[in-house]
Amino acid sequence: MKCQSKHYGAGRGDILLGLFGVFLLYLLYTSGFFTAAAWQDFNRRFYQNFVKDARYMMLVDGLKSTIFMTAGATIIGVIVGLILSVIRVAYKGGVPIPVLNKFAETYITVLRGTPAMVQLLIWNFTIFASARDLNTQYIAILAFGLNSGAYVAEIFRGGIESIDAGQMEAARSLGLTYGSSMKHVILPQALRNVVPMLFNEFIALLKETSIAGYIGIDDLTRAGQNIQALTLEHSQPLVMVAIIYLVIVLLLTRFVRKLEEWLSRGRR
Repeated sequence: MKCQSKHYGAGRGDILLGLFGVFLLYLLYTSGFFTAAAWQDFNRRFYQNFVKDARYMMLVDGLKSTIFMTAGATIIGVIVGLILSVIRVAYKGGVPIPVLNKFAETYITVLRGTPAMVQLLIWNFTIFASARDLNTQYIAILAFGLNSGAYVAEIFRGGIESIDAGQMEAARSLGLTYGSSMKHVILPQALRNVVPMLFNEFIALLKETSIAGYIGIDDLTRAGQNIQALTLEHSQPLVMVAIIYLVIVLLLTRFVRKLEEWLSRGRR
């Protein structure tokens, strides 16, 4: 029954996507997009924006910068989030670490309650204001990573608390310490549960790095703006940036779905 419901939901989604595609084609047709004159103008602007002087390489370099920042921030976010989640769960489980728990709670509250762009600006123009010889990309990676850590902490905490409490009690009854029980029994199972959500956080972080241009980083979004400044064309560069983001997100989303299916089969 669940399988039938799943296929029904997927089929309904395909129908809605198809209807949206038909509607979009209708709008393009009524606007004259498919006329010969419109295509000639489109080709001319496309050449001007992306082919002339190999301007497409600006997008390629911007994409590399975006992926580099996202990967670095993800690593920091996972490490910070795991530490914070273990502190909160350990305190709730009776470990006497009130100061660390209060720090973790405050950290998560502050970084989740303030905009990522404001945090990025503070890190660049206040905390590292005097470190002008420092690569701005590393500042962005740190800012995005610490921000992501606050969200990853809640993901890990939910994953840890989803494990039956009896497993911790059984591990402790066998003589394992709290730390060993967490390391060898609880965390491996929790990590398996939260892997799909961590990939979703990676996708969100990929899109969030689009604000890195505010501190002068030539990421993918900033590359589109640079092309705009050179060609005075205000539609194609940003539309191309949006398409690149969309393709990457769709591929990653498809991968996450396949991963969830594989993990579900593994649990059975």
